[in-house]
Amino acid sequence: METLNSILDAIDGYVWGVPLIVVILFVGILLTSRLGVLQVTNLGNALRYMLHSEKEGEGEVSSFAALCTALAATVGTGNIVGVATAIGTGGPGALFWMEVAAFFGMATKYAEGLLAVKYRKVDTDGKVLGGPFYYIETGIKERFGLNFKWLAIVFAVFGVLAGLLGIGTITQVNGITSAVATIIPTGEFVNLGGNSVSYSTAIAGLLCAGFTACVIIGGLKRIAKVSLYIVPFMAIFYILFCLLILGFNFSRLSGAIEVIIRAAFNPSAVTGGVVGTIFIAMQKGIARGIFSNEAGLGSAPIAAAAAKTKEPVRQGLVCMTGTFIDTIIICSMTGLAIVVTGAWDPQLGLQGVNITMEAFTRGLSNLPAGAAIAPVILTVALVFFAFTTVLGWAYYSERCLEYLIGRGKKKAILAYRWVYVAAVFIGPYLTVSAVWTSADIFNGLMAFPNLVALILLSGIVARETKKFFVKLESEKN
Repeated sequence: METLNSILDAIDGYVWGVPLIVVILFVGILLTSRLGVLQVTNLGNALRYMLHSEKEGEGEVSSFAALCTALAATVGTGNIVGVATAIGTGGPGALFWMEVAAFFGMATKYAEGLLAVKYRKVDTDGKVLGGPFYYIETGIKERFGLNFKWLAIVFAVFGVLAGLLGIGTITQVNGITSAVATIIPTGEFVNLGGNSVSYSTAIAGLLCAGFTACVIIGGLKRIAKVSLYIVPFMAIFYILFCLLILGFNFSRLSGAIEVIIRAAFNPSAVTGGVVGTIFIAMQKGIARGIFSNEAGLGSAPIAAAAAKTKEPVRQGLVCMTGTFIDTIIICSMTGLAIVVTGAWDPQLGLQGVNITMEAFTRGLSNLPAGAAIAPVILTVALVFFAFTTVLGWAYYSERCLEYLIGRGKKKAILAYRWVYVAAVFIGPYLTVSAVWTSADIFNGLMAFPNLVALILLSGIVARETKKFFVKLESEKN
């Protein structure tokens, strides 16, 4: 197992090295510049469009339902475990770089949503297939006359692997079962390769697999319906408790922000040498930020393409709010709670979800029985966040597979859904280190083809955006 972890770490180091981090930031900065800082100037419009769906337009679900499906996939363990992992290994400064990447990532997510709707395919029965594979194949061919279908296939292959073996299944269920085992400790059920699994872990994994099967066998509309109810409720539930923690520690908040900023540029001065370079803080922050909000990854536009809309720009703005909600709001809340309570301190020897668990235990200790109920509150949030991510990625990876094998292969798609459920089932029996490293690798490999397309099609994005707002202004006059 140590050999496997070493191999995965080496691959992860290459995939998430300087080139990918530079390209992700470059794409975000390029689009931000070409769009006139649209993520600031049009955030109000984006939030308004998020809540008011269009009455006309082709598609399968409402714009808000499409956003909730995308948020279901993004608001998951990355917001709770991923933030803690970033801070635990990259220091508090990782949160700063996570926010920087998210700011520019909003422009990236906008472009992804716009292109997804512009180049989507809609059947006569109203079924939609869209996402990076179509704007890679069709968009680049229309713009430059180049055949990039091979790159679209590469994206789809990595998308299937990311959903089946990475961010969509194993990491999410591993986060769920680890949290459940923390609050419900039981005896050892099985020991596989030195990885001990308790009865509570095994039962939680089995239940998660069962509920996943009940939902994903029903396809997109059932996934969207479940997400529409769970995602908004759980986001509000989690944010309220984070605000309570920050409220109880308000006097320490300014100091925590100062620590985050100082650690972003001089990690060793804050961490006592545990984190020595800015690059490590940047790498961990950006990698975990992308894992959480998926800006540049190319996943959210798969859901955006299914929205009932006739305006690519409008759906792009709705899509952009996903990164704002996921990272600027929810990840920030988690990170501030961890730093303000001191739960990130390396001397505590905590990792992953246990860092966030410690933050909640300390932060809610002022409530009656707060220290006792904190782990339960966090576990409930984690379970629902992670479960909806499993659902969202089931849809993403299935659409990638459908692009590879062609439409109408109902038996193959049904078989894939059951294989996906099986991947959820085995998640608790894999080691945490290998799980997160594998997810990082597949995320990075998905990003490369998508980022190439975004760079090549940035002119189309800028042109469509300008045309939309000129039309909007003329309608007002």
